[in-house]
Amino acid sequence: MTTQPSPDSLTPPAAALSISPEEFDEIDAILDDLRQRFDETPQWEFCEGFMAALIVCRRAIPQSEYLPVLLDTGEQDGEVDDGLGSFADAAQRERFLELWQRRWNDIAQGLAAEVKSLDDERAYHPEVMDVRGAVAALPEAERAEMAGEILPSFAQVWAVGFMYAVENWPEEWQPPRDKEGRKWLDEALQRLVALTEDDEDEPTLSVFDDEGVPTVSVNRFNAFADGVWAIYDLHELWRNIGPRVETLQKASLPGRNEVCFCGSGKKYKKCHGA
Repeated sequence: MTTQPSPDSLTPPAAALSISPEEFDEIDAILDDLRQRFDETPQWEFCEGFMAALIVCRRAIPQSEYLPVLLDTGEQDGEVDDGLGSFADAAQRERFLELWQRRWNDIAQGLAAEVKSLDDERAYHPEVMDVRGAVAALPEAERAEMAGEILPSFAQVWAVGFMYAVENWPEEWQPPRDKEGRKWLDEALQRLVALTEDDEDEPTLSVFDDEGVPTVSVNRFNAFADGVWAIYDLHELWRNIGPRVETLQKASLPGRNEVCFCGSGKKYKKCHGA
């Protein structure tokens, strides 16, 4: 039986990460730099959700296929220019992919662990932000400058990133044949879709700061925990079912007295049909 975690337990413990907080800052800095050349470069939280979807996807999608979908990498329609795209240089690209792979390993390890509670330090803890909480903590003058801006709800960008991957490879998320599997898939995806919506309930929690202004509702916090469990469910579902098997269409063969398809001029029964 699973138990709901406390707000503090969903903050990734530093000891459980192979990427340090400073390295997460480094990732953010790289993405900010990429955004100078490609303004559609997403925030890391979006990347985190996108990565989680790839890890639990039914098919192991290669990096050469998914990276152009996420970032401007210079790979368009199967053609590659210098392979850098919006990266400043080869060193920046290599460093980003190194950190990307290490975070990928963190998430995969967390999802492979048999945990019964998200309080377990081995569990997958998504790297998400409480943007509304961060803005509420700003000095009054800086908050006033942001008045009127639409701020994402807690974990909303993470969920949008996840669903973005689902939408780009819909064939890999087709419901399985058995009824129980279809229900399992549908319920898991619905929990994640719910997180893409705005949190309109009364905020009563400050997730990362006990002394902070409440910016997250209890329902939203519980929905986030349900979303993390949905990732586990999807990981287990596809692991049990296995990859999709392509249907092979058997070519029709000529009749026994018809000319053989190989071009020999002989009847099929005396050639390849012998």
